Amino acid sequence: MNISKALEKKLKLLANVQTQIDQVKANIAMKRDEMGTELVDHLTEDERESLSRLNPEIAELKEELVACRANRVETETRKAELETNLSTNLVRRKQELEAVKQSPETDMLNGEAEAKRQELQDAKKAVEEARLEEYEKTRQNEDKRAEQLISRKNILLAKQEEYSKKIRELGPLSSDAFEMHKRKSIKELYKMLHKCNEQLKQFSHVNKKALDQYANFTDQREELQKRQQELDAGDEKIKELVSVLDQRKDESIERTFKGVAKHFRDVFSELVQGGHGFLIMMKKKDGDPTDNDYDDDGPRVDAEGRVEKYIGVKVKVSFTGQGETQSMKQLSGGQKTVVALALIFAIQRCDPAPFYLFDEIDAALDPQYRTAVGNMVRRLADMASTQFITTTFRPELVKVADKIYGVTHKNRVSHVNVVTMDEALDFIEHDQTHNAE
Repeated sequence: MNISKALEKKLKLLANVQTQIDQVKANIAMKRDEMGTELVDHLTEDERESLSRLNPEIAELKEELVACRANRVETETRKAELETNLSTNLVRRKQELEAVKQSPETDMLNGEAEAKRQELQDAKKAVEEARLEEYEKTRQNEDKRAEQLISRKNILLAKQEEYSKKIRELGPLSSDAFEMHKRKSIKELYKMLHKCNEQLKQFSHVNKKALDQYANFTDQREELQKRQQELDAGDEKIKELVSVLDQRKDESIERTFKGVAKHFRDVFSELVQGGHGFLIMMKKKDGDPTDNDYDDDGPRVDAEGRVEKYIGVKVKVSFTGQGETQSMKQLSGGQKTVVALALIFAIQRCDPAPFYLFDEIDAALDPQYRTAVGNMVRRLADMASTQFITTTFRPELVKVADKIYGVTHKNRVSHVNVVTMDEALDFIEHDQTHNAE
């Protein structure tokens, strides 16, 4: 099949060469016809100029003609050679190959080739199987060897751990111990070991780990000392913070007390005509005894052992405006109530609350003080956005109220109803008359 393709390629090449030769012959014939044309003697000036311009082109065409002739001779020679080769060799070879192709031996050769090809595939398969079998066998051997090595490694690690434990039991060694004995034989080392063991028996009662324990305890001691320094520094900072907070607390207490004391004087003078009252902060002075007449408890001590600067508040009042002031122990029940109300109203002026609930605060007061308290409640309610809710059986507070509620009890059920001031005053008068009888 390859020879037939080569013959066809040669034939196509010869056809192309023949075509080129024919074209060259046509060009030569055309040029000869042009050269045989008679020249005209009488030419115009333009035609002569054109002729002069064409002369160089004619010369070039003549050179091309000579080259074409030489090429033609060469091509015809090559053609003759190819035709001779084609007729003598290639055609005959083609006939021989066709005869061989048609002969029965070709089928036999194809069969042998197929058999050889199958045999080659079988051989490759056998080689691959042999290779896999050898690989599997090698892998199994390597696995066994790896298991042996791992087992040996474990044994050596166990021995290493055992020897390391023995070395640790011996205690710390000098840095040059290994250099001194690494060149000695095992027999010499065993002798030295036996000798050392005999010597060690003399010191069996000695703590072998004393040096390690000393080093550990020294490190712990340094760590504890460092920790103690940190705690001491923290304690100093905490004490400084407590001192600053105590100072701010004292300043806040004094500032608040001054405001309450001022309002107490004003309120007391409004409640008690011609009277005056004072609030006195009791302080603990170093080296001075406490005033047992006004404070039986003495100075208070906190959990840290610090003596508090302020130990209480004393109240000095005078209801007549004459003579000495009196303490709380010297007052009657009604006077103590007036002092307590004055203190409440003073605190209210410093830090007003949204509402106040008073339960019969006027029960122990004289009529003049009940009137003063009612007028003050009325003024405070009008001046500030504060609501006062009071329970009373006295007319003085009823007369200054915005709204009055009456509570009645019927059939074991309490009823709350809005009542007028006249109804409330009649109820109070009837209640007072009934109690008097």
